[in-house]
Amino acid sequence: MRFSKWHGLGNDYLLVERAGAGRPLDEQTVRRLCDYHRGVGADGVLEVLATEGPRAEIVIWNPDGSTAELSGNGTRIVARWLARRSGAGEVRIVVGGREVVARMRGGLEVETDMGPVEVGPAETIDVAGEQIELTPVSVGNLHAVVHREPERAELLRLGPLVERHARFPERTNVQLVRVDGRHAVTVVVWERGAGETLASGTSACAVAAAAVAHGWCESPITVHLPGGDLLVELDEGFRARLTGPAQEIFRGELADELGL
Repeated sequence: MRFSKWHGLGNDYLLVERAGAGRPLDEQTVRRLCDYHRGVGADGVLEVLATEGPRAEIVIWNPDGSTAELSGNGTRIVARWLARRSGAGEVRIVVGGREVVARMRGGLEVETDMGPVEVGPAETIDVAGEQIELTPVSVGNLHAVVHREPERAELLRLGPLVERHARFPERTNVQLVRVDGRHAVTVVVWERGAGETLASGTSACAVAAAAVAHGWCESPITVHLPGGDLLVELDEGFRARLTGPAQEIFRGELADELGL
């Protein structure tokens, strides 16, 4: 199986073409591929099902073998890969029933139209006896935005508890956010199916939308993540445009003895 490894602000993915793999990926294969000690190691796998010119259909796999409806970083990675392959400056990525339009902005930068973001009213849930106020957001996938200091220890404590809380039967991504100004926030992310991550594009969109809805910020918003910065622009209909880098790291081929 041939693959390439990419990252978006430290959020790393393996990109695999189904045609080259010879068969569809499955949960067990993905878990082994993403294992940093007995596999290649990654935060997820981008499985390209088919391409036609500047258009690709993909499945996004989490490292635990589950699938994700959408990924901002993953989509940018596939967009750069497809733009290089097709020679087009604008490409379309179909994932989870959503078509994302992406434009190359020079160097490693990719601008993606992420589509509508839905922000629900703030609510409070009981987490191990503690009352946690959060804002539920959908960017095609689920998010729980918590307005509190983005400390790593707090993320590691609350992230897994909120991710699997009964309020979210399909689990959720979790963000702790600090407002730094009218156009900037600092965020740490617990990603559904992956855990702590250096960056998340859909999380950046979710936090930005929640910040605008609550009046904490105005668009455009620079989202400071442990891996670097993403820019989110929201129109009046809360459609999000996300801009950030995607970079190839290396290309490889799995050894036969791995058995995948």
